[in-house]
Amino acid sequence: MDPRRVLTFRAVAHQRSFSRAARELALSQPSVSNQVASLEREIGVQLLERRPGGLRLTPEGAILLEHADAIAERFELAESQLAASAEGDRARLRIGAFPTALAGFVPAAIEQLRREHPESRITVDEGTDDLPDRLRSGELHLAVAFQDAALPRHEPAGLERRDLLRESFTVAMSPDHRLAEAPAVHLKELRDDDWTAADVDGLIVRACRAAGFEPHLVSLTRDQLAVRALIARGLAVTLAPQLLAEAFDDVVLRPIAGPTPARDVYALLPPGGRHPLVSPVLDALDAIADARAGSAS
Repeated sequence: MDPRRVLTFRAVAHQRSFSRAARELALSQPSVSNQVASLEREIGVQLLERRPGGLRLTPEGAILLEHADAIAERFELAESQLAASAEGDRARLRIGAFPTALAGFVPAAIEQLRREHPESRITVDEGTDDLPDRLRSGELHLAVAFQDAALPRHEPAGLERRDLLRESFTVAMSPDHRLAEAPAVHLKELRDDDWTAADVDGLIVRACRAAGFEPHLVSLTRDQLAVRALIARGLAVTLAPQLLAEAFDDVVLRPIAGPTPARDVYALLPPGGRHPLVSPVLDALDAIADARAGSAS
């Protein structure tokens, strides 16, 4: 298949219009129509149907569009990587990570990288669900993400996943909480407490539901300073991940009695043309993860 015709078809499929696709591609409408028609003849199937209100994809067109989107993403990534190389920007590494990882895990890896590569320059940006798309576009060279360990393994399309560690959670509470001296805490003992969590259906809320109650959420935030302040003042409790143990040294952390929620922390890598500093950063992340896992056991 001619990749130019495939990308032209992609524009038509997304715009649902030959004329709008022509404007997007800066081509004439007859040229766009001819390219799509030639592509259909080349592969021997109809890709688009004319319907009242616009064009509609055939089942074969939907299949090809998925591949066309992947091709376009790879072209965009190649363009970004080539531009960075031409501009001499290969010494600057761009990392994205979820907020908790930025509290110590990722900075520790950067510190180790700079000892071994003092000429390196690193930028770090916070992200969550947007990290895979930013990797595919070339905005990031590497990302650190996580998923609830109780859920089916997630492999973002077109990216490589490298597992780093599985971290468990503890109960975080104020020093004067009624259970602060307990050797371990059953989550159901906190059914009447106020809670803070990142969202209304995340790991913390699911753990509470598994323990038989719906948590009373008084705060929804990913800001760890805000979370610490709420807990330290006795305004809420939460579940704190292993990566935040050092940062939460002003509150009480107690093991969970019974089933303990956990999450898998992993690195995401783009396909092809990887930044030369990605490999040493991965090595640093692996070493730090191993050290933390050893200290937690």
